[in-house]
Amino acid sequence: MKSSNPVFSRWGATRDAAPAGAHTRHPVGVTAGGGPADDYLTNPYAPAAGAGPDAGARTAGTAITMDDVVVRTATTLGTVVLTAVLSWLLLPVDEANIGRSYGIAVGAALIAFVLSLVQAFRRAPAPALILGYAAFEGVFLGVISSATSTYIAPGVVVQAVLGTFAVSAGVLIAYRMRWIRVDRRFAGFVASAATGFLLLLAADLLFSAFGAGNGLGFHSGGLGILFGVIGILLGAAFLALDFRQVEDAVAYGAPREEAWLAAFGLTMTLVWIYLQVLQVLSILNSDN
Repeated sequence: MKSSNPVFSRWGATRDAAPAGAHTRHPVGVTAGGGPADDYLTNPYAPAAGAGPDAGARTAGTAITMDDVVVRTATTLGTVVLTAVLSWLLLPVDEANIGRSYGIAVGAALIAFVLSLVQAFRRAPAPALILGYAAFEGVFLGVISSATSTYIAPGVVVQAVLGTFAVSAGVLIAYRMRWIRVDRRFAGFVASAATGFLLLLAADLLFSAFGAGNGLGFHSGGLGILFGVIGILLGAAFLALDFRQVEDAVAYGAPREEAWLAAFGLTMTLVWIYLQVLQVLSILNSDN
């Protein structure tokens, strides 16, 4: 399926037109040699009841396209950016208002977290939940970015945005060129690494809450930079998984509403990468 978007047009094209050696989808579950294809024995998006190998096929009006993913992702990211800009302008972080602004930012982050959990446990995407998550996440990012720019370095937010674009472009190129293979083993490794990373974050919060003001030292100095770089690498790995999810959805004829799930996953990953890049740059600027 072709897309009018110049970045994704060749990525979502028909697999029969791919050059020799390119990655090819086999929705019926077997390759030409008779082995399993792409970790799936059957179409993962096929209807559950009475599904044959091709039962997941949908018409052009009901199946997801790359344009659907691009539009939904742009809408979700646009919501994040809009509310981030508004919170930057309307929630000042000067000495007189910083406490109130931080309180609103923390509350927005908690609401965004709850909305993301609700959506994660739903079987079907809910655009209202996804856009609500994006709006509250944007409020949090706007206040944090404003405070970082005000008290650490004026240009660090622009650098973090450019860094996020650079990481995303690098992962997209690596994925499109098949320099990385995103399969079940890759997903398992990333999930294990992310679990360990989150456990360390939780331990850091506990140490900070019970007397160790700097926690485990993950937010300053060389250890903080290392931890941030690891976070960026994890975000890049999750971005590759998001690309695989989108490619599978298009190739296997997933229902059109899956575009919202793709937008949700991409937005969460990009927000994560931005925060990790911002942390690394903030530490580097504070050490100068």
